[in-house]
Amino acid sequence: MEQETLAKLFLQHYGKMQRVARTILYDEQAGEDVISDIFESLLRGHTTLSADWQDDACERYLLTSVRNRCLKVLRRKPWLGVANNGQALGLSGIDLTVAADNDVDDDLITDIMAFAESHLSEQEQRILSLRFTHGLRYSEIASAEGISRVAVWKHLSHAINEIKKQFNPKML
Repeated sequence: MEQETLAKLFLQHYGKMQRVARTILYDEQAGEDVISDIFESLLRGHTTLSADWQDDACERYLLTSVRNRCLKVLRRKPWLGVANNGQALGLSGIDLTVAADNDVDDDLITDIMAFAESHLSEQEQRILSLRFTHGLRYSEIASAEGISRVAVWKHLSHAINEIKKQFNPKML
């Protein structure tokens, strides 16, 4: 990503990002570190923002990234208020404990979760969570959501394809 674009994003969203980090971590320096990590990832090209994203989508992505990375910090420091099982602050959406138990790159999980929250419908997010976090079968998800198994498959298929398109377009 171009430095000019990043500078604009930084100036435009830093205040909100700092407030989110401070609210979660209660530590201004740790919050600044989280925000720096996010922009470093963008600068180095480890994470990319699509050129067609509108300002509100960029803001949602950045704020969600701050939240997720702050929770990752808390997961590593359980004395800061996260329960021992890794569940933090009763947040909705995709459960964060998945990344804690796997060798998968935490930053990639964070980026995928931020993308899902800013680009997928609430129903698709719930279905992803029920399937991959809670391990429910299609029939169990269909029953919980009040939809057919085919609809569950379609929602999962669409969500996964959107994630693949954003993070690994060669897989399509």
